[in-house]
Amino acid sequence: MKHMETDNKTVVTTFILLGFGNAPGLQIPLFLLFLIIYCLTIAGNIIIIVLIITDHHLHTPMYFFLGNLSCLETFYTSTLLPRLLVNFLTGDRTISVGGCYIQLYCVGSLETAECYLLASMSYDRYLAICNPLQYATLMSRRLCFLLSAVSWLCGMTAMTLVISLMSKLKYCGPHDIDHFFCDLMPVINLSCSDTTLVTLVGLAVSFIDIVPSFLQTLLSYFCIIVAIVRIPSSDGRKKAFSTCSSHLIVVSIFYGSLIFVYVLPQKEALREVDKIFSVFYTVLTPLINPLIYSLRNQEVKKSFKRAVNKCRISK
Repeated sequence: MKHMETDNKTVVTTFILLGFGNAPGLQIPLFLLFLIIYCLTIAGNIIIIVLIITDHHLHTPMYFFLGNLSCLETFYTSTLLPRLLVNFLTGDRTISVGGCYIQLYCVGSLETAECYLLASMSYDRYLAICNPLQYATLMSRRLCFLLSAVSWLCGMTAMTLVISLMSKLKYCGPHDIDHFFCDLMPVINLSCSDTTLVTLVGLAVSFIDIVPSFLQTLLSYFCIIVAIVRIPSSDGRKKAFSTCSSHLIVVSIFYGSLIFVYVLPQKEALREVDKIFSVFYTVLTPLINPLIYSLRNQEVKKSFKRAVNKCRISK
């Protein structure tokens, strides 16, 4: 442990991420598993970004938000998994306090941005299905950019406040973080300073960012389902329900795990359960979002086929 002596106290300058334990036999299998997940996640999201940028058929509000989501998921996954892969491969689990704060800031701001972005996407689908005649007017290009910008800015603003308060904390030991990345409460709990204010602010920010956007997303999909029920064609209802149900599954996994980890009271006995739920929103959701929101979409499939055909012709 790197440290320095200040006022007769040992001030910690590095943390150790305990991750998923020290079992030597699991390190290589876990490395390969997360490496495959990382490669698939990055490849899927980059394909979607490229298709949306290059194909004018996808220059619509829905795909604009999907492109933002894929961009966010690419950054999000790259903030977490490369560091975790290095830990598995080398066994070096140390991270500086500054590096921990940077990771925490990136993870927290991207999580918050995703909450608002998913809410914006659900609102876009609500307008498209429940108000189709006014959709083009209501969901203007300006509103799309505004909703997207607000999503990113809210994430950065919220975490700037939290990190500015955390920067005043001191760490005197222990220095072990029982997690696979620098998460809010595990880091705060290691401090030997008074953490009352930063804990309250962290919980308040988590509640304000997660719960209202979750309720708004659920309300939008509820209205969409009500509208779908009124569709006279049974085939149309099945297709719409299939899309809606898959979106709701992803939203439920993402928000459910966030609420369990950040909003509900923290208990020491549930530390391992927190890790499992953290895997859901940090690893599973970025992997399945491209599949659920984009790659199952007929327009994206057609765009992908057009891109493949262009590549073949150019050869």
